[in-house]
Amino acid sequence: MTKHESEMLDAAADAAQDARNRAKRKKWLLILGSTVLSNAITYGLYSHYYGSKFISTDNAYTAAENAQVTPAISGIVREVRVNDTQEVHKGDVIVVLDDTDARLALAQAEAELGRALRRVRGYVATDRSLAAQLLAADADLARAKVDLERREVLAASGSVSGDELTKARNAFATAQASVTAAISSREANAVLIADATEETNPEVALARAQRDQALVNLERTVIRAPKAGVIARRSVQVGQQIQAGAPLLWVVPVHEVHVDANFKEVQLERVRIGQPVEVKSDMYGRSVSYHGTVAGLAGGTGSTFATIPAQNATGNWIKVVQRVPVRIQLDAAELAARPLQVGLSMTATIDTRSDG
Repeated sequence: MTKHESEMLDAAADAAQDARNRAKRKKWLLILGSTVLSNAITYGLYSHYYGSKFISTDNAYTAAENAQVTPAISGIVREVRVNDTQEVHKGDVIVVLDDTDARLALAQAEAELGRALRRVRGYVATDRSLAAQLLAADADLARAKVDLERREVLAASGSVSGDELTKARNAFATAQASVTAAISSREANAVLIADATEETNPEVALARAQRDQALVNLERTVIRAPKAGVIARRSVQVGQQIQAGAPLLWVVPVHEVHVDANFKEVQLERVRIGQPVEVKSDMYGRSVSYHGTVAGLAGGTGSTFATIPAQNATGNWIKVVQRVPVRIQLDAAELAARPLQVGLSMTATIDTRSDG
């Protein structure tokens, strides 16, 4: 075979190989294109019919209805029975105030109640006494009237002197005045006991209310936990003079934690109360999920309730997508198994396929 023929055969072989390579590349490009197109269609269908039904945000944090413990009365702290991070139950004694002043005030109020009862009993006794005095005054008036009429008859015949007649008239006038005074005294005393028994008399009722208030103040020297939770931000110390309403500590109900998820306003079109929510915590990682439901939507955006709310009427206004807090109630059993502290970062995903 000549050299020329050999070169021609090699060229033909190379051409055939190039053709096979082009066919193979075309085949793989078609497969790749088909795969990409199929994945794109699948993703589009998934996003439209399934994925779009779920809205998610990582702008979410745990929260709870914390209880701030404040005293109802002033006093000196005698005992502090809790520390920060300590768990307490509802009704547990957490702070005890010195009760000396409260006990003295209670004793004084009880004594005043006793005095009020005795005064009212005195009013009743006085009423009976005034009734007897009125009867006596009426009898004196009747006697004076008879004496006056007799002397007026005798005076006509000259049997009674003018001086004696004058004395009879004066005695009759005095008796009338005594009756009027007795009636007034009884009426004045009757006002103090009218339409009331000894127990319902206003003076007794007032003294009893003051006694009850003193008893309540004594009970308030023992401060109890308003709910179950964990003690936080304790600032009270033994021997401290505290005023009514001064913050002593907080009780954080970690077993009643919920999630406040701040969704964008454009995500909330299909959000309804009662829809299921899946929540993940940064503390436990993506492998742990909590389940809950949408409990409610805030009445306004976060910026509305800011200390300095945005003034959108200014000339340099820039539109910013707002966020609305959505409250998510967590499953109590899952929360008990893996407790959460307040303020932890969360990721919340709402399933909007149902209407709640």
